Amino acid sequence: MTVKKILMLVGDYVEDYEVMVPFQALTMLGYQVDAVCPDKKAGEFVRTSIHDFEGDQTYSEKRGHNFTLNADFAAVKTDAYIGLVIPGGRAPEYLRLNEKVLAIVKEFAAANKPIAAICHGAQLLSAAGVLKGRECSAYPACSPEIRLAGGQYVDVAMDAAHVEGNLVTAPAWPAHPAWLAKFVDKLGAKISI
Repeated sequence: MTVKKILMLVGDYVEDYEVMVPFQALTMLGYQVDAVCPDKKAGEFVRTSIHDFEGDQTYSEKRGHNFTLNADFAAVKTDAYIGLVIPGGRAPEYLRLNEKVLAIVKEFAAANKPIAAICHGAQLLSAAGVLKGRECSAYPACSPEIRLAGGQYVDVAMDAAHVEGNLVTAPAWPAHPAWLAKFVDKLGAKISI
């Protein structure tokens, strides 16, 4: 049996829940999730941040955990993967400056493979130029970038997800049950209880 592989693009100060929970949930389902970061190798780690919704005008941010990478960014070949996960947090803000990161996102989009982007993960989709004429949810503060990239921002509840074609997007970690279910469906998994 061939192991189905999913690529996860992360970086320092990725949102803690948005990297840890999907990594663990998708691994539990039997997928090999390769978490990579530019300029880092398997065994190294990224620092995470915890974003919460505590009644302020925007989310709060606290230091999270160290998340250990399990694959080398330099070795990524997109044809080896069936899907892509882009967690949010602070990482997408600077990962979008990396041309190889943008090339990876473009390759997944061109191949019409399932892509999940949560929260600020939409910043990578916008920067890669894959949102023109597409619908995309994200953390509301990312809506101008989606529009400027030619996409249509879709405002959904914080615990909801939006699907258009191969793209599964959600505004924040409270949407994990919704977007994970929709993403796994896009991957072709059949889960019955």
